[in-house]
Amino acid sequence: MRAALVLTLAMLASLMLVQSHDAGHRISQAQQLPEIAPAPEFALTSQDGAPVQLADFRGKVVAVTFIFTMCTATCPVLTPMMSFVQDQLGSDFGAKIAFVSITVDPERDTPEVLKEYAQAFGANLAGWSFLTGPPAAIRDVTRRYGVFASKNANGDVDHTFLTSIVDPRGILRVQYLGVRFDPEEFRRDLLSLLKE
Repeated sequence: MRAALVLTLAMLASLMLVQSHDAGHRISQAQQLPEIAPAPEFALTSQDGAPVQLADFRGKVVAVTFIFTMCTATCPVLTPMMSFVQDQLGSDFGAKIAFVSITVDPERDTPEVLKEYAQAFGANLAGWSFLTGPPAAIRDVTRRYGVFASKNANGDVDHTFLTSIVDPRGILRVQYLGVRFDPEEFRRDLLSLLKE
């Protein structure tokens, strides 16, 4: 019950934050995105079993999000939306812009499971990494990105849906809470960081 209440409150907060971000973004679209802080580093394992660190993406704009493959609620909305934006980015995707999806369920989301999930959603693995790692490492990275994740009694994971955009210098520039952010705004924010 407590986990459901926390998830409901997080969803309500996401709606308020997204609306406030949308309103502010429309007013100041000509301005650069703010610099929040250096993005939290991580060292995890990709869907191909290769080690991946945030530093590997230096020089690219990176969207970092948190998912799990058994999710039946919001992940099946977020991942296809990101896949749609991936296709809209054209040749910039992979070469200048990368996506990183980090599992919050590392016990079940092995590299092989993540690879199947990526393929099911049309992810272009030339520019999109699906990452897992030891539970302690996953707990640490979720905490440092500001994501709440808790496994409930039936094995599902309640978690906040937070997508962070990191600039080519490794600076956190914007965070979208929830999955209702505008894909076009997301695409514009990614591209705007290539022009700085």
